[in-house]
Amino acid sequence: MPHPLLRLGLGIAAGFLLKSALDARRDRSAPRLESIRDAGPKAMAAPPRNWDVVDEQADQSFPASDPPGNY
Repeated sequence: MPHPLLRLGLGIAAGFLLKSALDARRDRSAPRLESIRDAGPKAMAAPPRNWDVVDEQADQSFPASDPPGNY
């Protein structure tokens, strides 16, 4: 049975190796956004006819998962 400090050191080393491998994988798989449009109907190719405060707030909060507070 290995010494407890040796086991601790091996565990820490394995953790650092796993973290560096996961960080490298995340950096490679990050999506590349070609363009992001500004919020609001002026930046839309085909803006809707009716546009209110809630629509504006929802558009500004995209891609957040929560709707505006006054929805």
